[in-house]
Amino acid sequence: MTVSTEVPSDSTPAAPADLPFPDDALARAVVDLSAVRDNVRALAGHAPGAAVMAVVKADGYGHGMLPVARAALAGGATWLGTAVPAEALALRAGGVTTADARVLTWLATPGAPFDRLVAAGVDVGVAAPWALDEVAAGARAAGEPARVHLKVDTGLGRSGIVPADLPDVVRRAAALEAEGVLRVVGVMSHLACADEPGHPSIALQAAAFDAAVAVVEASGASLEVRHLANSAAVLTDPRLHYDLVRPGIAVYGHSPVPQLGAPGDYGLRGAMTLQARLATVKDVPAGHGVSYGHHYTTPRDTRLGVVPLGYADGIQRHASGGGLGVGGPVGVGSGASARVLRVAGRVCMDQFVLDLGPDATEREGDVVTLFGESDGVEHGAAAGAVTAGTVPNAEDWARAAGTISYEIVTGIGARAVRVYTGLAMKADTETWKEVQR
Repeated sequence: MTVSTEVPSDSTPAAPADLPFPDDALARAVVDLSAVRDNVRALAGHAPGAAVMAVVKADGYGHGMLPVARAALAGGATWLGTAVPAEALALRAGGVTTADARVLTWLATPGAPFDRLVAAGVDVGVAAPWALDEVAAGARAAGEPARVHLKVDTGLGRSGIVPADLPDVVRRAAALEAEGVLRVVGVMSHLACADEPGHPSIALQAAAFDAAVAVVEASGASLEVRHLANSAAVLTDPRLHYDLVRPGIAVYGHSPVPQLGAPGDYGLRGAMTLQARLATVKDVPAGHGVSYGHHYTTPRDTRLGVVPLGYADGIQRHASGGGLGVGGPVGVGSGASARVLRVAGRVCMDQFVLDLGPDATEREGDVVTLFGESDGVEHGAAAGAVTAGTVPNAEDWARAAGTISYEIVTGIGARAVRVYTGLAMKADTETWKEVQR
């Protein structure tokens, strides 16, 4: 079934605070699809000479693959990128047709359903010599030629055809193309250090990529696209844009180079707001231990609040606070009582604790915000105050946990109900239920 991409360009998303909290949910991840759309538009502006492939792997980086795919297409993306075959097939099954977008998958193991991929009009990345003949066999079974992108290892040392094997792979591909079972339509690679602009590996990989393209083109292949740039390269190095760029984390409004600029510096805004309702609020005396190991002890008589999210939901244990670290930041309260608090003590499987303070007015059921649309606490106008500019963002949590924003958003589990806002997508009832799940 098809989900229409006809969306109002002037739609105003409801703020998370204005949305009713699902009655049966302890936590919710509000996904602003208009932010996804607008981020793709901004990224296209950073790479005006290239087409945009929005990478929607890993369930759209935890945001919901089908809804964000449609929003990305509304923003001007003409390609969608997936890692594994099941993701690509799910896009087609969810109504993303070949007329809507090219879909590429690039991570497979022997025995992958190449016949189904070819039949569904999915482009296939060939990252090793073995894959070429399996793709060809799949194309024969499907009764139509496969569209192949040769993925070359230009220095990342992960998946990809090593340069020494490329000439043999190209010769084999040319023979299969002459047979009519496949077409080599693209050459791709991936950067190791694009998030460190100026790193010497970047220029070396670009040179290796150019050399690989030359080898493929010398075989007579008629390439449609050459693509190397991830989010960081899209924003920082126009030399690497080629015909097609593949932004991932930036599609969802997070900076791939936080050491250089916040999301707003690149015209991006976070698409996901993660919120929970306080499950318990109680008064405890000074000297009271909090959570496993008592790594936080209350310094005064105070009020504690229990947030029903934990590492089973993707709230990293490394973001614990007290004696264990700075603690993940949480926006609490509103108006004059708005503030950012840090996780008190150990993050548990299903919950963590906040020291709300002795004068706190919060009660059970009140909503707290772990992260949302923001340039982050460190960029706020008033440290510790929750204003429009100082709501925590995913990068704040990444910093607290010693990781990256990618891991924060992709790790948010299913117990946080996804709520979509921002784009009024037209769909029949059954398909709408599918994209909302």
